[in-house]
Amino acid sequence: MVSVFSRLAPRLQQAIVARLGWSSLRPVQELAGEALLSGRNAVILAPTAGGKTEASMFPTLSNLVDQQPVGVGAIYVAPIKALLNNQEDRLGLYTEMVGLRRFVWHGDTTTSARKQFLDDPAELLMTTPESLEVMLVSQRVDERALFGDLRMIVIDEVHAIAGTDRGAHLMSVIERIRRVSRHDIQRAGLSATVGNPAAILEWLKGTSEREGVVVDPPKRPSRRQLLIVHEADQTQIAVAAAQVARGCKSLFFCQSRATTEAVAETMRRSGTTVFVHHSAVSKEERLLAEQEFHHGSGACIVCTSTLELGIDVGDLDKVLQANAPETVGSFLQRMGRTGRREGQAANTTFFCESTDSILQAIALIELAKAGWVEDVPVNQRCWPVLIHQLLAMSLAENGIPTDVAWKHLCGVPDFQRISRKEFDRLIEWMIQDGSLLLMSGRLILGPQAERRFGRRNFMELYAVFSSPQSYNVETVNRQVIGTLTQDFVDGLVDGVSCFLLGGRAWAVFQVVHKDRLVVVEPAPRGRQPTWGGYLPQFLGFHLCQKILEIVTADDEYQYLMPPAADLVTQERNRMECLVEPIVGGINFNKDGNEVIWHTFAGGRVNSTIRYAIGALQPTWTITPDNFSVRFRDSDITETAFKSVIRELASTDFWNDDSVWQEVRAALPGYRLSKFQPLMPACIEQEVLFDYLLDRHQTADWVRRIL
Repeated sequence: MVSVFSRLAPRLQQAIVARLGWSSLRPVQELAGEALLSGRNAVILAPTAGGKTEASMFPTLSNLVDQQPVGVGAIYVAPIKALLNNQEDRLGLYTEMVGLRRFVWHGDTTTSARKQFLDDPAELLMTTPESLEVMLVSQRVDERALFGDLRMIVIDEVHAIAGTDRGAHLMSVIERIRRVSRHDIQRAGLSATVGNPAAILEWLKGTSEREGVVVDPPKRPSRRQLLIVHEADQTQIAVAAAQVARGCKSLFFCQSRATTEAVAETMRRSGTTVFVHHSAVSKEERLLAEQEFHHGSGACIVCTSTLELGIDVGDLDKVLQANAPETVGSFLQRMGRTGRREGQAANTTFFCESTDSILQAIALIELAKAGWVEDVPVNQRCWPVLIHQLLAMSLAENGIPTDVAWKHLCGVPDFQRISRKEFDRLIEWMIQDGSLLLMSGRLILGPQAERRFGRRNFMELYAVFSSPQSYNVETVNRQVIGTLTQDFVDGLVDGVSCFLLGGRAWAVFQVVHKDRLVVVEPAPRGRQPTWGGYLPQFLGFHLCQKILEIVTADDEYQYLMPPAADLVTQERNRMECLVEPIVGGINFNKDGNEVIWHTFAGGRVNSTIRYAIGALQPTWTITPDNFSVRFRDSDITETAFKSVIRELASTDFWNDDSVWQEVRAALPGYRLSKFQPLMPACIEQEVLFDYLLDRHQTADWVRRIL
């Protein structure tokens, strides 16, 4: 069989041998090269540092060398600026060694550099989804001259974009670019962890008529070193991690920025060389951390998920984890940062401060060992981005006819289940609301949208998500308490939410978004932050079911240190004593006027159960979390509870749309998108419903167990 290497442009072949010193390609590069050189779209799967970048870029560069493009010939899209900065030199080398150029365009790129690029475009453009939007909206960019010969788009870390608002945004932008390119733009998505690559390939295809293929070469068995350690609190975790990290190059992943900062400070006091890396750290500090770490030894970067993606910080000795991430995909991405050197095992040490986090870490490990990774769900009714794209196209085109807007948007996979009738109703609402105007048959930006998004030359409109900003927190008496980040504030509900700040619990009186102000009052005694106080952090159904399997079995795990193993044993004993079987094997505990249903079904299923039973028993106080649902009422009885859960097994109940319309109307007013204020009530309720609840999976699961 002819090697793919021999099909590459001769200039590229010579450069790979002479400049890189390679004598052959890896299997993923051979398979991906065959697919891409044959003109197919592809999702390319390989472990971290497995050669995915070269697998996509070598065929791309070969095409550009054979037929020099006029303007940009290929686009490399990354989900975060840090990944672009990290890949800048690498892709700069690959383009330079065949006589081509690359240009990086993101929010930090200077105006003069952008002007120079527009005057003389590089063949390879490296950018983010938001920066592509900026180009299409800008009056200074001739999109036909820039993208008229565009042939290829490569999306790195595609699992981090697909199924999100940013993914829908990117696909819409790609379809807008396709209108000005004379090619059926080829698409490639790169990922180390995705459970449903065929679905992602279909999403990536969009309106492309090319055939598609999933490139997934057999994985070589690799050694893994795993350890779960119990530490009493965050300080002890930091001290223990400092001991493990001493003399090693390591990444220490934490689940929040606050934990990252606190852990880093404790580790510094323990004598460990520490760098901090998260989204609130300045660009200069993050780059310094990456550069110093890359060239040094015996240091630890304490980070959030910002280093989960493919940013190269060199060979690592260890990955450390405070508590446990929320998905198998995240765990594999993080562990995959190690084990790159010959003879080295991929490794992760979990430092867990609670029994729940120990069980979660075990579940992640066991699911990964079984080869299971989460699917990336694709939302085909992505209303926030549809609204965003209507506004963006109205601005970019100086007005756009409704039929032209529909012709484009209906081809975007993330909008495919939105009908023309629904689209027209949305347009009518936005015109009535003042977000859009219809003038001479064209939709143009209305006064309400201009007021909301017109500041700083519409910079707020370019991004689907809100730019990180701070809100001041004041009491009703104007006493200043502190600040909160916007992503936290977006989930607060007037009169419902409760949070901790400055060591005290506060209840939200009012959020004033235009003034970036949260007005609070002291929370009633005993009222702690719950899911009613901020956006719930959902664990998945399969992960929680695996935890149930762990606590109801007697398996031993060699990677558990004795204190952690003891806590697992105690939890097994507690659950065995606590629960008793009722209808169909469901378990519950009744203590006074409270019933606890230990479902282990995950956040969205339990939230759905909450609202389903709330429709049947409106007087009950119902509180869900990821593992259980609590019911409280003054006269709740075992008989009444059994009767209610039997009703859940009824197909008629789950298909009764009048019930679910009432549920939609009763959902709390979480702010999921900055475009939410532009939505009619029915669409806003649908968006909240789809985020918080999963009626179909819940109904299937309930019928199966009852």
